[in-house]
Formats: sequence, structure tokens, C-alpha cells
Amino acid sequence: MSMSESELIKQGILEVARIMVISAKTAPKAKGIDNIEVRIVHDRKELESLASKMEELSRTYGDFMARDAKSVRDSDAVVLIGARVVKYEIPTPPSYKVDINTYLSIINLGIAVGSAVKVASMMNVDNRIMLSVGIAAQELKMLDADFVLGIPLSARAKNIYFDRKWP
Repeated sequence: MSMSESELIKQGILEVARIMVISAKTAPKAKGIDNIEVRIVHDRKELESLASKMEELSRTYGDFMARDAKSVRDSDAVVLIGARVVKYEIPTPPSYKVDINTYLSIINLGIAVGSAVKVASMMNVDNRIMLSVGIAAQELKMLDADFVLGIPLSARAKNIYFDRKWP
């Protein structure tokens, strides 16, 4: 049985997304506490729901949400990575403007996201880290986390995230 080019690419992207999830979950974390949540969105209905929510939220957050919604629609999958704020049992230094638990939780999120996009990059899958996707995913309760970022994935002849146009 043969497979079309588009089906081969779609399956390849999903395999890379799975490895991105592994990379995010195994990334180093403050005090070794796993507060990272992950999910892969690839069903066309879910991608459309996410994009529609982003367009709706653009009235509150700005035009970048609508611009990014097009990127989600044009993507084959989106990896969601979130962090729950947990107690690290460390006092917050007086000079910090944010609670240490929030600070370390967001650092964990950044390390997890960085580890995940490194995988995508190494596998030549185009991607872009988007706060807009994370906000919409939280509104839709797609991930149980206090902070969420989304990473749309695509593999085309030209990177669809490179020179996006504002709506």
C-alpha cells in the first residue's frame, strides 16, 4: 500500500510531536518537581475550535491573536505545553517581584518548551512558540495548567510561520 506525500508528512509531524512531548516531560525541572502538562492537538475540528477561540479573543488581546489563528488553521498539529504553579518550599527572595513558586514554575515551562522546539528544529519541522495559542487553549480547558504555550507544527516547502501578515 502506498501513501500520499501529504499523509506521509502528517504522520511524520505527529511522530515529531510525540517526541517533543517526551523532550518536554524529561527536561530538567526545579527541585525535580514535574509540574509540566502536555497535549497534542491534531484533529481538524479541535484545530478549528482553537483557531476560532483565538479570533474571538483577538477583541480582548489584540490583532496578533487573529493573525496566529491563521497559523493554527494552516498547521498539521499543535503541541500544548503548560505548567502548574506548585510549592517548592523555598522562601521568595525580597528582591523578587513575583512569588518564587510562580517564578520557578515558569522557568520549568521555558525549559520544557525550549527542549520541545529543539526536537522540532532538529527534525526540520517548522514551528513557532505562541502565547496566543496557550491563552485560547486555557479558555477551552484543553490543558490543566496555570500557564500554557502552544507550538504549531508544519512541514511545507516554505516556513508558514516566517513572514506572517497581520489581518
